[in-house]
Amino acid sequence: MHATVKLSDFLSRRVAPIDKEARPLDTLNVIAKVTFGGELFLRGEKEKRGYKGPLFEALPGDLIISKIRVGQGSFCVIGDDLDHVAVSPEYPIYTPDPTKVDRDYLALVLRTPEFMAELTGKASGNTTKRRIRPEFFESRRIPLPPLPEQQAIVAAWRAALDKAASLEQEAAETEAKAAEAFEAALGFAPPTPLPDRPVFVANFKDLDRWSHEGILRRIVDGAMTHTLPWPTVRLSDVIADLENGWSPKCLDRPAKAGEWGVLKVSAASSGEYLEAENKALPPKSKPRPRLEVKDGDILITRASGVARLVGRASQVITTREKLMICDKIFRVVKPDETRAIRDFITNILGIHHVRGQIEREFSTESGMMKNVSKPVLLGLTFPLPPVPEQQKMIQSLGDARTKASGMRADAAALRAQAWAEFEAAIYDTEDAEIVAEIQ
Repeated sequence: MHATVKLSDFLSRRVAPIDKEARPLDTLNVIAKVTFGGELFLRGEKEKRGYKGPLFEALPGDLIISKIRVGQGSFCVIGDDLDHVAVSPEYPIYTPDPTKVDRDYLALVLRTPEFMAELTGKASGNTTKRRIRPEFFESRRIPLPPLPEQQAIVAAWRAALDKAASLEQEAAETEAKAAEAFEAALGFAPPTPLPDRPVFVANFKDLDRWSHEGILRRIVDGAMTHTLPWPTVRLSDVIADLENGWSPKCLDRPAKAGEWGVLKVSAASSGEYLEAENKALPPKSKPRPRLEVKDGDILITRASGVARLVGRASQVITTREKLMICDKIFRVVKPDETRAIRDFITNILGIHHVRGQIEREFSTESGMMKNVSKPVLLGLTFPLPPVPEQQKMIQSLGDARTKASGMRADAAALRAQAWAEFEAAIYDTEDAEIVAEIQ
């Protein structure tokens, strides 16, 4: 194991008060918060105007910590792309000595469980707000190998993350190509690339009905015609009906085993059924068993604040018992599987041709909530190949998604391996091998 040194040996406390008369708030990037994962958020213009307390300057490369939440990971190193940074007194600022410590190494080692244990052992206050006094933070120790070795450790970690990102990009491209092939098999050409220059797309009053992309898509593709190889049908031709659920006041937690619960919109809006996205029905409320989700159900998002999620379908492969659909989710009633298999119905609602129909007919509920009506959904038109063709198309889609899922799993494993090797390199050097690339 490397020798450990106190943070104060290479961190210098920066205390540089900002004269707000000489440097108005609108010229500063005032920090609102640093998340437990180290993501930095800035105050908006309105929030800055409302701030009356003192501010202190932080420079690119400085480390800032939250006195209250540093023990939970609320700290970050300011990037080179952010200047004129200002923080409140709740965020002590430190400047690392670049001749002793690599700042990327520092940012990583401070997130290890070993260092977090050091911090929480020096916390004062309750368990939800662990306050760390600066002098306690500065007295904590970390392993500090020679600077070239720090840089090699970080380089190996970054190489693994780059490889993981490449795998995730490849997974996304695999799924995108499969989706294009699905639409091509239906007789649709790939969608026209959207313009990358500013263009007038719609009056402001229309933006609450359609997404920006949907409006552009309507302009770009609106005049296109397609010669389709299959007959065109309405959704109502292949299903008996759509039913939506019930949204009683629920408890602010998921239903436990044996309890009744109500699905949240997020249970269906991702395109994948997520049974954990539910809220427990209060014990005094009487459940409605006819709304219980069953294996094989097709669920369609009726309303969402995000345009691209409205009309999104997901199929329930398997589900726990006693979960009911909410009133912002439709359930397909009696699909005619002699004409359209369930997987085909689920996927056909996601193609550009059908999405365009949905987004042209958005209505709004309260606020910016987008809503699609039952008549609009039942009236959606799409090509209908014979069932054997549908099965081939779905098989191709499934194969591509399985391949993409494997790539994402490999990417996650690479990240986990990279972090394990980083920790081993600094806390157990006898077993660690620092490499430029993770194979």
